[in-house]
Amino acid sequence: MEALLTANDLCRIAADLVDEHGPGALDYAHRAVLCFEAEGARDRAQFWLTLCALLDDIAENRLDPFYPVTLH
Repeated sequence: MEALLTANDLCRIAADLVDEHGPGALDYAHRAVLCFEAEGARDRAQFWLTLCALLDDIAENRLDPFYPVTLH
């Protein structure tokens, strides 16, 4: 059985990264996207790209990581 991350799981991961690394978390995530794309690891790059969007919204206070989120 494969465990899947929910939108709320992704949001909490992003919030934890922002709490731990502040604005530097977004730079780290951008580097991860570039690295995984260069390696051809598209699924991993997409994961980090999704985190980039959440990290940016959390860092700019546009998203409350403790409020349920729905991704479309």
